[in-house]
Amino acid sequence: MNQLTLTTPALLFSAISLLLLAYTNRFLAYANVVRNLHAKYKENPDNLLVGQIQNLRKRLVLTRTMQLLGIGSLLFCVLCMFLVYINFQLFAEIVFGIALVMLIISLAISVREIQISVKALDLHLSDMDHL
Repeated sequence: MNQLTLTTPALLFSAISLLLLAYTNRFLAYANVVRNLHAKYKENPDNLLVGQIQNLRKRLVLTRTMQLLGIGSLLFCVLCMFLVYINFQLFAEIVFGIALVMLIISLAISVREIQISVKALDLHLSDMDHL
């Protein structure tokens, strides 16, 4: 195995940063939709709105988990760089592996969240199937 250098974990910085920005934008969009649905529900309680809010709650939990894993991955990349800097090569490799696993899990959760989002949109549009 090639020795881990400072540049290896640093390569992930831009990718993780962009990913966190996308996750944050998604979270903010969901929060806005939840606020709107909540206001609509207060005006006129409807079971359809309750279902949509429950679906969004699940998606918000997934998005929060994605964000936490992404931030953890970035943190472990920084820790890895520090360990390489102080010549703790074995620990650096382990920490970098953990950072990669966290990023993989974050991306897998993102795929699941997208599947739930698409399913929710399909249900929302189901009343237009006759068109």
